[in-house]
Amino acid sequence: MIQGSMVALVTPMTADGSVDQAALYKLLDWHVEQGTSAIVSMGTTGESATLDEQEHCEVIRLTVEHIAGRIPVVAGTGANSTTEAISLTRCAADAGADACLLVTPYYNKPTQEGLYLHHKAIAEAVEIPQILYNVPGRTACDMLPETVGRLSGVENIVGVKEATGDLERVAAIRSLTGEEFALYSGDDATGCEFMLLGGNGVISVTTNVAPAPMARLCEAALAGDRTAAEAIDAQLAGVHHNLFLESNPIPVKWALAEMGMIQEGIRLPLTWLSAEYHQPLRQALSQAGLI
Repeated sequence: MIQGSMVALVTPMTADGSVDQAALYKLLDWHVEQGTSAIVSMGTTGESATLDEQEHCEVIRLTVEHIAGRIPVVAGTGANSTTEAISLTRCAADAGADACLLVTPYYNKPTQEGLYLHHKAIAEAVEIPQILYNVPGRTACDMLPETVGRLSGVENIVGVKEATGDLERVAAIRSLTGEEFALYSGDDATGCEFMLLGGNGVISVTTNVAPAPMARLCEAALAGDRTAAEAIDAQLAGVHHNLFLESNPIPVKWALAEMGMIQEGIRLPLTWLSAEYHQPLRQALSQAGLI
């Protein structure tokens, strides 16, 4: 089981929107050096929605190749078409990813039975370990704990990223799945408490800009050291909040550019961070000691 601080990695781009391979490698090396537990490539923060399937697979391949086994790589391979999700998941397995992260189908609003059959079909088609991803604020589709419980019985479905921010779901899902099933927070603002309640880690946007503090936070929370974990979390609270002043990954890409880690590159329909938010985000980064 992967545990701790898992970065929902941005996909660096040049000004024309092309993938910036050199910056990608720079970020990957930085996360290994700073103690990040795993790379999550091509998720929401990686702009999976604006890369075509060939680009999507290529970013995963480059990531796995460059990481070279130093830490696990989890590939985002979800789609609102079951056949497309299977194709992307096969691509990630062929590239050598350690696991896949599959978002609930967005826009078409399947039933709970549809969610069960969708994820079961992908798991049966591709043997790689698979992590469910529930983020109803983006998908208009909420995978209920009972459905997660059903899916935990599928051999290679090994965990869930729960991004509702509802901390009551930790106990609810755990009671339906067992200790061997991984529970990851997908909400930085509540991630610390999620782990203190028994979660196994955070798939984090904040880790993009604060890899070392987030690694320490997760280590303390997983050890049950509430005092140490909450102290670090308080230091990062402004970052957790201000990285969502506009839609993710707009603020985090701006922050990384401000830190000199990437160029100013993002793809439409996403735009660069509005000027009115520069100072609040810069202040939050400064208060956390990141710039």
